[in-house]
Amino acid sequence: MNKEEYFIKQFSSNKIIGDDGAVVDGFVYSMDAFFENVHFKKEWMSLKQIAYKAMIVNISDAIVMNAIPKYALLSVAIPKSYTNENLKELAKGFKKAAREFGIEIIGGDTISNEKLDISVTIVSKVSNPIYRKGMNKGDILCYTGTLGLCKIDLERLFKNKEISKKSKFIKPVLNADFFYEIAPLITTSMDISDGLFFELERLSKANKLGFEFFHKIDEDIGTSGEEYEILFSFNEKNFEKIKKIALKHKVKLNPFAKAVKGEYTTNFKNHHF
Repeated sequence: MNKEEYFIKQFSSNKIIGDDGAVVDGFVYSMDAFFENVHFKKEWMSLKQIAYKAMIVNISDAIVMNAIPKYALLSVAIPKSYTNENLKELAKGFKKAAREFGIEIIGGDTISNEKLDISVTIVSKVSNPIYRKGMNKGDILCYTGTLGLCKIDLERLFKNKEISKKSKFIKPVLNADFFYEIAPLITTSMDISDGLFFELERLSKANKLGFEFFHKIDEDIGTSGEEYEILFSFNEKNFEKIKKIALKHKVKLNPFAKAVKGEYTTNFKNHHF
């Protein structure tokens, strides 16, 4: 058990903890930290891109719980060296993400710091939340999009090489409309932030089930973090409906395993900055 898991376990008696967000009285509350030299280096992205991603990765948590983001609270630790122009660029990133998803930024806190640290809290409305727990034996496991590219781009950044401005590492793509439409047809869901193998271990623990893979998944695909693709399960009878919805929204589907009796663990480490 790593330190993050150990710390969270101190509060695990609370049944609300354990999903991408906490569901309380029709709202989902989700929060993510986005700290310099922990989640990004300032040389890798513009301030606008940093602020945008800080919002997007948190919005992703709300979407995969079938919640509609409504409000955001921002906590920003600002380096003393930042100019007013720097602050304007940061604000542009936050506002761009908020505008795209119809979110109102309603407050937060700012402090002075030696580096840029951001925490975002998203408040979302939900009527039929989807949790990590709820998978049934025989359900099909599927993820969206293409995995592995973020790991490649992160390794390039570590070598001080440039990556595309369209890289998902810089600008995650959230398929919200697709997800909301398939939500009634699925049993569990989460986003892939720490790598597919690591997320599958979480699903296995939550549902006390193992997985029978249809084919081998390469390490570079299974350990690529920062992807923010959707991992979900569903009853096989709903597959044709889900495929039609995916085609409508131009979303690539990758069914790869079936839920079976047992448990799943991985020896690989998650791969993200």
